[in-house]
Amino acid sequence: MRPVLPRFTGTRFATGAAVLLGVSVLAACTSSSTTSGTTPAGTSTGPITIGASLSLTPPNGAFTADGQAFDRGYHLWAKDVNAHGGLLGRQVKLDILDDQGLPNLVVANYQKLFGKDHVDLAFGPFSSLLSGPASAVAASHGMAFVEGAGGAPSVFDTPFNQADHNVFDVSLPIADEMVPLVNWIASLPPTERPKTAAYPEAQDPFADPPVQLAQTLLTNLGVRSVYSDTFAETLSAYKAPAQAVVQSGAQLVVLGSTDVPTVQAFMQVFEQEHYTPKLFIAASGPDQGLAFTSVVGGGNADGIMVPNGWYPGYNNATSKQMVNEYVAQYGGTRDGVNADVAEAYSVGQIMAQAVTATHGTDNAKIIAYLHSGVPLSSVQGPVRFDALGENGAAAAFVFQWQQGRFVQVLPTMAGSVSILDPKPPWSNAGTTSPPA
Repeated sequence: MRPVLPRFTGTRFATGAAVLLGVSVLAACTSSSTTSGTTPAGTSTGPITIGASLSLTPPNGAFTADGQAFDRGYHLWAKDVNAHGGLLGRQVKLDILDDQGLPNLVVANYQKLFGKDHVDLAFGPFSSLLSGPASAVAASHGMAFVEGAGGAPSVFDTPFNQADHNVFDVSLPIADEMVPLVNWIASLPPTERPKTAAYPEAQDPFADPPVQLAQTLLTNLGVRSVYSDTFAETLSAYKAPAQAVVQSGAQLVVLGSTDVPTVQAFMQVFEQEHYTPKLFIAASGPDQGLAFTSVVGGGNADGIMVPNGWYPGYNNATSKQMVNEYVAQYGGTRDGVNADVAEAYSVGQIMAQAVTATHGTDNAKIIAYLHSGVPLSSVQGPVRFDALGENGAAAAFVFQWQQGRFVQVLPTMAGSVSILDPKPPWSNAGTTSPPA
């Protein structure tokens, strides 16, 4: 008899199937009899200004596509809210500055937004690398900092998240992202599990935690590590670790990536060396929709997996509405909608629910409300913040590209698709050449 293997969970992993909510996009976004801050009801008619910093242009091109997707998500949310009367009867105005993916510039941007522009509310930037220092600026000004792409544990530790714990991430805690894949491998008979694994990791607070937890859990399962190392997050540094993975011959590759160019570079080396791992999962990049498949080729994308808390086919009424609106406004197809859009849209939704519940834009009241444990909802599903500001109710999924479609494969549940195992050979129809 085959022994029963344990199901693994991360340090803050929410187990079980996600509760798929179908709440109206604007249910918690409108009110006609509430106040803003300390201003008496009915006397504030000007816009509610929301400040944010995003990576919209180079020099850090690694974050540009994500920053632009976040910009679209924020603006799509604001458009929806304003079309239905705004927040508290006031229109929403976005004040978004370009940080070019640079930590020093993101700090300067939020100092300007809070100290000079005096915005009412704040949304976060893209990446844990920028969310950490940005949240510290917000804390020094007493601002609630709601974000959707800063899930690294370091963001929630001092000195970034100051004693008032002002930062709230609406998305899945990143350390737990690979756990569904580990659970699936644990469910396989020992003869069918991958025997060896490689763990190349970009030196990034977002990329490393899920890979490291997966390595620990898979090692406990008997999967032998044949390569494990970090590399600098620059395009010129990707080739050497990719070749080292090829030399290892690992059956499973768990890539600690933050963007499309990282995954693209590894895929290029793998294809050139005629090496196809049995299973290949990347922390980030393959979830970028058309931004991913257009540069690696649909055939090459087949079999590539990525963890996330959302996908365009998510069975959530508000998510479906957002996807339809996005395609109508920006074009493309449903499968091509970037997950960053949903993360950004969710930030707006959660802030709107807090503003409505607290009857204004008093940031101290908003912080207390979000820490109260109240259940909230977004296009990504349920949201409930723990004491640190992480979303302990977030759903954890693994997705895979299969014949041009981005499908949910884990956890196995109604609507999920069987994992394509092994990954098909690389296709000559596409290109995996890194951008110039």
